[in-house]
Amino acid sequence: MLITLEGLDGSGKTTVWEALHDVYPDATFTREPTDSWYGEAVDRSIADDDADPLAELFLLTADHADHLSGTIEPALADGALVISDRYSDSRFAYQAATLAASDVDIDRPLEYIRGIHAAFSRPPDATIYLDLDAREAAERAGRTNKFEQDGYLAAVRENYERLIDAEPGRFVRVDASRSPEAVIARVEEVLAELVGK
Repeated sequence: MLITLEGLDGSGKTTVWEALHDVYPDATFTREPTDSWYGEAVDRSIADDDADPLAELFLLTADHADHLSGTIEPALADGALVISDRYSDSRFAYQAATLAASDVDIDRPLEYIRGIHAAFSRPPDATIYLDLDAREAAERAGRTNKFEQDGYLAAVRENYERLIDAEPGRFVRVDASRSPEAVIARVEEVLAELVGK
């Protein structure tokens, strides 16, 4: 089973992901961008305010493809529970907002990006969405890069809502404005229901 953790920067995904290591010691824990050379290229692009948005999308897509073949698919084939801190929905939500705000001539960026992935990606079995207001997310994240600005995160949040509306049965919304302890406890409850533990 592939479970993904999604949400805005600052929503607490990584904190939750780290806490789950103790609860599910036999699970395969992974994340996107990865720590591969593809992921390193993504990190360099994210740090560059002038990076070409379409090139950045394809760097992220390449990282995702490598992640699938090298980590996700082998772990699932072995019957492992896989828990990923960010996955394809992050790309859909974030890169669609990036393309929409750019000079790239793509009319429906969210649909465009989903179409690219449809040919090869493996959808999550369930996605836990840590829901947080864009302004609070930007404050928590520190507004340290182009992806952590209020207006940008508001557009990303709208894209997440569109994704949830399209597949309401896959997403479980968790209120990320609560304390870290409360959020972790709720995610543990949700995950226990999902995996039957």
